[in-house]
Amino acid sequence: MQTYLDFEKPIADLEGKIHELKKLATEDESIDTSDEIGRLEIRVREAIQDIYSKLTAWQKTQVARHPQRPHFVDYAAGLFTEFTPLAGDRTFGEDAAIQAGLARFRGQPVALIGQEKGHDTKSRIKHNFGSARPEGYRKAMRVMEMADRFGLPVISLIDTAGAYPGVGAEERGQAEAIARSTEMCLGLKVPMVSLVIGEGGSGGAIAIATGNKVYMLEHSIYSVISPEGAASILWRDSTRAREAATNMKITAEDLKGLGVIDEIIAEPLGGAHREPETVINAAGNVIEKALAELGQLSGEEVRNARRQKFLAIGRNL
Repeated sequence: MQTYLDFEKPIADLEGKIHELKKLATEDESIDTSDEIGRLEIRVREAIQDIYSKLTAWQKTQVARHPQRPHFVDYAAGLFTEFTPLAGDRTFGEDAAIQAGLARFRGQPVALIGQEKGHDTKSRIKHNFGSARPEGYRKAMRVMEMADRFGLPVISLIDTAGAYPGVGAEERGQAEAIARSTEMCLGLKVPMVSLVIGEGGSGGAIAIATGNKVYMLEHSIYSVISPEGAASILWRDSTRAREAATNMKITAEDLKGLGVIDEIIAEPLGGAHREPETVINAAGNVIEKALAELGQLSGEEVRNARRQKFLAIGRNL
């Protein structure tokens, strides 16, 4: 069952009519609805093209959060083989919000790290909606350290509204864990490729997104805080999230222009949730190209290039 966003009502109405006609034709084979269905399908494509060609920042935020958008587990299954997740930070415990382990990417051994939000109520609770606690970032550091020791490239997939802000997380050093994880990313002598596949929220994202190459899907977002959080701080009114999203420059186009990301990965018409396999394969091609380029550099060159990349952000604005 397709889930429609508020601004997709014209699409929902048209596809609802197509569903009704197909059902009618199934119930009575003497009725030929193929011509009408064909006309409606053309109108659906036109409506999707019209709507998605002029999405606002807030609408892109909604698309980035779409419940049917492919998550970490989908990319892990579609692009990687022999994925062996590792658990625990060897200090406190396990955090399912961050998945990390070793895998093969198109035959090449790599370390894979990413946030998983979950697809249904049970899995969302298990993964804490993708909001990691300190032990999640310390687990990520453990895997990055292992990758650095054995010369394995690191691939990170970012999809979080932000790190978990609960009392327990703060007591266990949430800010310190995020800072240490970011520092670990900057110090790696192996290539690191980061991809924002949904939401890239605050330090919870940057902690595993400080890569040599940083990419964003076309309808993903990346920001220092969520639009709702920014509205609550600036105007003490979370309902002004739409206004905050517009002013925060959180879209892929904005961030490419600001030099924060390296490249935008185009999504299928209507968003990644309509053709998950297409966008997953496109992401894989970009990652493969990046690893091939970075594989030509020495360890010191890889680390220095990454540091200079982040030091250069904002210099020419």
